[in-house]
Amino acid sequence: MESAIADLKEALRERLAVIRDEQSRRDEPKHIARLRAVSEKIDQLQAALPKPVDPRLVHYLERKSYDKALEYLEGRDV
Repeated sequence: MESAIADLKEALRERLAVIRDEQSRRDEPKHIARLRAVSEKIDQLQAALPKPVDPRLVHYLERKSYDKALEYLEGRDV
């Protein structure tokens, strides 16, 4: 479980890095492809999480609230 969660956190951080990458945004097709790839990775990692998964995390991931999901996983959601 720890590895699955760690991989998911890493993918969520990677997505944030892509979004913040101003250089990447200058090449829109490449930027969109990078976002699509990391989003697919997040979906795969979500599907591979050992059950049961906390309902709040499921809620965030299903609604694509990735910032909130990362905050939750890092214990920063209050």
